Amino acid sequence: MVTTCPDASALPRLFRPEEIAHALGCSAWWVKDRASRGRIPFTRVGRAYRFTAEHLAEIIRLNEVRPAMAPEPAVSSLRMAPPRAAAPSARLRARRPRRARQDDFDTTA
Repeated sequence: MVTTCPDASALPRLFRPEEIAHALGCSAWWVKDRASRGRIPFTRVGRAYRFTAEHLAEIIRLNEVRPAMAPEPAVSSLRMAPPRAAAPSARLRARRPRRARQDDFDTTA
């Protein structure tokens, strides 16, 4: 029995790391590094990394960052007190310049 190759339109298109990097706006090195560490989905063909459109969508979803949902502060009708001034700290003194300190160690006889 002779088997034939499935229709080319039925096969998913495989993208190279450079094409994925271009679509994501990053470097091909980043794509290969993440794939080698198992942090993004990929298909391995021989020793080469290949990606499908579904892989690209998953990579985008995995790296999506959503803002933290912080509760809205309640607006009070009371006037807020002005912030207090910081407590005075010890006064800082500048050290002597380095050239002046080197003269202290100059021992010419």
